[in-house]
Amino acid sequence: MIDVPEELAASQSRYNGAAGRAFVAGLPDLAARCLERWGLRPDGPSMHGMCALVLPVVREADGRPAALKLQAVDEETAGEPVALRAWAAAGAGAVELLDHDPESGALLLERLDERRPLSGGTDVREAVGVLGGVLARLVAVPAPEGLRTLGGVVDRMLAAAPEAVALLADAADRRLLADCAAAVREVAGEPGDRLLHWDLHYDNILAGRAEAGRAGEWIALDPKPLVGDPGFELFPALDNLFDADEVVWRFDALTEALGLDHDRERARAWTLGRVLQHGLWAAEDGEGRLPPDHAEIARRLLGR
Repeated sequence: MIDVPEELAASQSRYNGAAGRAFVAGLPDLAARCLERWGLRPDGPSMHGMCALVLPVVREADGRPAALKLQAVDEETAGEPVALRAWAAAGAGAVELLDHDPESGALLLERLDERRPLSGGTDVREAVGVLGGVLARLVAVPAPEGLRTLGGVVDRMLAAAPEAVALLADAADRRLLADCAAAVREVAGEPGDRLLHWDLHYDNILAGRAEAGRAGEWIALDPKPLVGDPGFELFPALDNLFDADEVVWRFDALTEALGLDHDRERARAWTLGRVLQHGLWAAEDGEGRLPPDHAEIARRLLGR
């Protein structure tokens, strides 16, 4: 038996309703099937995010430590094994995929050092530099066929923007979200063709394990793959470990790391697109206000 964390159950219920509750209820059986199928034994307490349960395991055949990731199949998770294989082929510095069950969405991944996330250091500017280097390797890879596209995401966002703007209670928030939508319209015709991670923040980069030959490496995990422009990747590194006074510095450092500093306005427009995306979700959830950190990121990038 495995214990399903209450926080994971609550987030699945909140965001996915009955389907999320059914997923959580089925996790013990799914874990048991995967342990048997791949010849694994549990090797420590489980971990989780908002969407997935991760079990440290050991492969009985060769004693290799691994991580069993259990998640529901949806538009985002269906692309994860495709992206991990593409990055592995290019040597781009993502977590290694050892096996995958397409029906359940379960992934067997290499074990990283969960005690050493990039967020754990004291020098945030150094972490920004590391993240920029990891991200540059990821977005250098052309996207394989069959993944969701930024073009499709943007079409839906721009269609929903007028109604979402009207739902915000604060006039300043309404103007800010409308300005974000206007910036996205300027670049929407060229959504890009790179393989994007979408959620590369400091907790989604872990240190490699020495016994796996990856000592000294920082490795990306937990992508929500997307085909698009690298400028759409910068927002998580501005929002995570948020510091209003560092927004512009981080933005400049990341655009330089990704080679986007020659077209800084385009990168800014796509970053404002992420503020728009989160603003649409906030309006849909009936929150009535933009998240304060997101609004401040937009203001700083707009020079206000």
